[in-house]
Amino acid sequence: MAGHSQFKNIMHRKGRQDAVRSKAFSKLSKEITVAAKVGGPDPSANARLRLAIQNARSQSMPKDNIERAVKKSEAGDGDILEEIRYEGYGPGGVAMIVETLTDNRNRTAASVRSTFSKHGGNMGETGSVSFMFDRVGEIVYKPEAGDADQLFEAAIEAGAEDVQSDEAGHIITCAFDDLGEVSKVLEGILGEAESVKPTWKPQTMTPLDEDKAATMLKLLAVMDDDEDVQNVHSNFEVSDEVMEKLTAA
Repeated sequence: MAGHSQFKNIMHRKGRQDAVRSKAFSKLSKEITVAAKVGGPDPSANARLRLAIQNARSQSMPKDNIERAVKKSEAGDGDILEEIRYEGYGPGGVAMIVETLTDNRNRTAASVRSTFSKHGGNMGETGSVSFMFDRVGEIVYKPEAGDADQLFEAAIEAGAEDVQSDEAGHIITCAFDDLGEVSKVLEGILGEAESVKPTWKPQTMTPLDEDKAATMLKLLAVMDDDEDVQNVHSNFEVSDEVMEKLTAA
């Protein structure tokens, strides 16, 4: 796997995910609140909310937390959250898209710009790198969901476009507009996914050596720790040899 999934792979091996569970719930709650505010509080009539709730459940987010996030939108609390996408380049010319939900665009812009500049990158204008990505749906399953052949057959049956499998799990991609239907069919075949969400899939990859990859991972870690940052997408890749060194570091 390449890009941000490699970062997640390394962080998972280091056990970092458990330490940021509450922060992950906070970001999931934000997405649920905004989705409900934009399209209404009924998941059956709001595809974005339905996917947000499905993703929250797959991350073991308590039902009470989900219900509170939906109620915030009905109370008007979601008015202050604004969706802003930032684009730029990381170390080694890696293309990056940073999706945020914020109540203070000046604070968020300054934070994202600073993170770019402190880690060998620079923030560009909107549209400066997004043309290098395709907007698609992404469905992730843990390794125990089945072997590569089983996941491939299930994905084809569900109408997906591609499957990438390794020891960390399976990443299934589909057309952006088909995400809801494909994830529903897969759930009937394989059970609940680890995550279901729209994403930006890079058209080409940018390979990094060990030094630049280490800097890139630091940049991603800082971005992930920013409470305003919801998702980060990039087109970097590293070799298996570099991956092993980074994992052991």
